[in-house]
Amino acid sequence: MVRWGVAGATLLLGSLAFGVCGYHFLEGLPWIDSLLDASMILGGMGPVDPIRTTAGKLFASFYALYSGLAIIAIVGILIAPVVHRLFHKFHIETSE
Repeated sequence: MVRWGVAGATLLLGSLAFGVCGYHFLEGLPWIDSLLDASMILGGMGPVDPIRTTAGKLFASFYALYSGLAIIAIVGILIAPVVHRLFHKFHIETSE
């Protein structure tokens, strides 16, 4: 469980760092505002600051799509060991 938790946290922090850098360098937001916008989009809430540049709008669009998939992947990574244990407990075998 710890190994998968570390993998999920790494994916989460990497996604957040990618978003912070994108907002900072493409949209020109200060670091703290970039962190806020990236956190809000990664959490599914939406951006806080208005996006003014074309590059920023494109980045925000693709980052929002990526964030939705990243959260689904992180949840999958975190519940995979639990589901695997349940399969063993109920003797459900996978076909290979």
